[in-house]
Amino acid sequence: MENSATENSATEKPATEDRSGESRQARRVRLGGRLLIAAVAGCAVLGTALMLLPPSGHPAPHAAAPAPGAQALTAVAGGVPAALPDLAVLIHERESLVRRHPRDAASWAVLGTAYAEQGRRTADTAFYPKAEDALRTSLKVRRNAEALAGLAALANARRDFRSAKSWGEEARQLEPGRWTAYPALLDAYEGLGDYKAVGRTLERLTELRSGPAVLARAAAVYRDRGRREDAAAALSDAAAGARAPAERAAYLERAGQLAFERGDREEALRYFREAVRADPDQRAAQAGRGRALAALGRPAEAVHAYRTALAKQPLPQYALELGELYESLGQAQAARAQYGLLRAAVARAAVGGVDEELVLGRFEADHGDPASAVTRLRTEWQRQPGIEVADALGWALHRAGQDEEALRYARIATDREHGGGVRSAPYMYHLAMIERDSGRSASARRHLQEALRINPWFSPLWAPAAGQALADLGEVPEEGLPEQERRT
Repeated sequence: MENSATENSATEKPATEDRSGESRQARRVRLGGRLLIAAVAGCAVLGTALMLLPPSGHPAPHAAAPAPGAQALTAVAGGVPAALPDLAVLIHERESLVRRHPRDAASWAVLGTAYAEQGRRTADTAFYPKAEDALRTSLKVRRNAEALAGLAALANARRDFRSAKSWGEEARQLEPGRWTAYPALLDAYEGLGDYKAVGRTLERLTELRSGPAVLARAAAVYRDRGRREDAAAALSDAAAGARAPAERAAYLERAGQLAFERGDREEALRYFREAVRADPDQRAAQAGRGRALAALGRPAEAVHAYRTALAKQPLPQYALELGELYESLGQAQAARAQYGLLRAAVARAAVGGVDEELVLGRFEADHGDPASAVTRLRTEWQRQPGIEVADALGWALHRAGQDEEALRYARIATDREHGGGVRSAPYMYHLAMIERDSGRSASARRHLQEALRINPWFSPLWAPAAGQALADLGEVPEEGLPEQERRT
């Protein structure tokens, strides 16, 4: 059980990092969100005042809360997470509606987008073909930006970033002033490694829209550029301005990810726990709790958290993390069982059109067949050359004994000039180990130190390996190294 001090602190709003270095764009996005929040608050005060003066001297009845389907519709239309029970109600309502009115393009678009969100939240990829059918039916009835944006979001959920780019750009071309296509375009451009397009798209999005959803999207871009202070500030404001528990939980979970990546285990755990309290179906936060608890040296609780997440959202990534946790504890049989579940989850995902080659390649590189990992990840790189794929391909090449080529991809993943601005301990660890095995000891030492500075607990399996590798390298003076290594 977690101690009472942690329990009590979970209700407090976690502190964010110093914002003094935030960019003008970040400040504009953050202030836009705060102005929206202030406007909503002002409307609430005015509404309360008017309710105190009911007509004819009769007491005003209490306003009824929106029905679950209406709440989910508002969330889906606004591009924010909806509570899973409400989402199920919305799906049922729209299924009934399109049966009665098969030429209702808008309802088909809503239904398809809701299917896609249900599939994403539950990892049940059987929803994805249904989503595609509904969205394409909407387009057959009438060409509309809502269905195009829905297809872009669906493609991102399937990790098909080229299709997401195509659908998103078509939606933008049809209605340039409609903001809902831009978040999907951000994900698509990021997955394709087109970082200039990411910057342009975020700028346009913030011109068209403000508020929590946009702040959260901006935070993801800031994080990927290494601008942690801006990302933390935007997520803090997004969570504060969220209108529903499921939405707030999603932003808290992302804040927890950011805290964990910078090595703040306790703060990460507080964010993840608060996210689960706001929305018990926030399974990404449950997996995050597992990550943080493992880093805090509480493996039994970590295993329980991962199992809870996997029970309702059986993502291959969670199975990989839990398997590596078991492996770090010396429980080889339990680890193998999780790796078997990972393979099964990847196979199920493929039936729904989901590309899980990235996580499968990572698994094969470390726990299976490195040559197979290289083949898979080369294909993935050709399809969508993003930073995640560059890191995974570089590491797979290293594990397959091809260190010189591996170094090129590892540098892409960590070099700002190539878009690798994210401060990632695993990426830096991979670069360091490749350098070590290719005879670049000084660079390896520096990058191992950097990995452990970023997050000393980045993995229960690989962080200790990083510490051991650093100890094995010892202290070697720079002037004693070959000229070629000093240059590299």
